[in-house]
Amino acid sequence: MDDPVKKKKKAMTNAEKQKRYRERQKERGKQEMRGYLSPEARVCYQLISEQTNWSDSIILSNAVRLTYAAYKNGQIGLLNSWLKNNEL
Repeated sequence: MDDPVKKKKKAMTNAEKQKRYRERQKERGKQEMRGYLSPEARVCYQLISEQTNWSDSIILSNAVRLTYAAYKNGQIGLLNSWLKNNEL
């Protein structure tokens, strides 16, 4: 007889684990974003990461929110000018 207690669960592959993780994140209302950082942005990212200990997700979320705040307050041009003037 098959004893259900003695049955072992089949181990999940990495792909299955990643899929399950992405599905749980979606259920929480989160959206995955992908992109590549310029060398200037990479330097900024490294400094923010070291000083705040924030995860990639928090850094990206805050960057999007701050950019949106600058846009909504009519400061996006000022922000872009500052980035160019400071070679960031």
